Amino acid sequence: MSQTSKSELTYAAIVNASLAIAAAEGIGKLSLGEVAKQLDISKSGVFSRVGSLEALQEAALEEFDRRFSAEVFLPSMALPRGLPRLSSQVKAWIGRASDPREVAGCLYIAGAFEYDDIDGPLRDRLQRGVIRWRATMRRTIIQAIEVGHLRPDSDPEQLIFEIYSLIVGLTHDIRFMRDNGAVQRVHNAYSRLISTYRSFNYQGA
Repeated sequence: MSQTSKSELTYAAIVNASLAIAAAEGIGKLSLGEVAKQLDISKSGVFSRVGSLEALQEAALEEFDRRFSAEVFLPSMALPRGLPRLSSQVKAWIGRASDPREVAGCLYIAGAFEYDDIDGPLRDRLQRGVIRWRATMRRTIIQAIEVGHLRPDSDPEQLIFEIYSLIVGLTHDIRFMRDNGAVQRVHNAYSRLISTYRSFNYQGA
């Protein structure tokens, strides 16, 4: 194996370890030393491939974003524009948030509580990530209005807030309360919520 290939494999391992640590302990607990310990390599070996703690945090968040997009947003693009896409995104998000095999609880939801009143670059990065996710969902909601699946007077910002609140509630109950019944309840809650926005002329699910 070439030195370049070995370095790439090591970098991927560093990112995976960083994501696992951040998910288990919080993005603020991530450190070069802990990653080195997990991988049984030197701290300088981690530093030489990443460069700084800030870069390590960024790499973990970027990998989280990549996985989230691949599991939640990208599959919905194969569906018709409008409510089919929105419901696909929400249902995939619920599935990801409630999957016990999923290594990462939501770094953004956890980070929002951890850094809600702590200003700094990490808080800013977490906020940008949430804003980017919401922008993607906003486009889907606006498309659903444009194609007539949702009522023309629907407020995208209000619907985003309500969907996000459902996911926060699910995360609390499934992970903290360890209540598996929360999965069905959040599906029921979304069905009831979207029924209040659905256009009378739309006959889809």
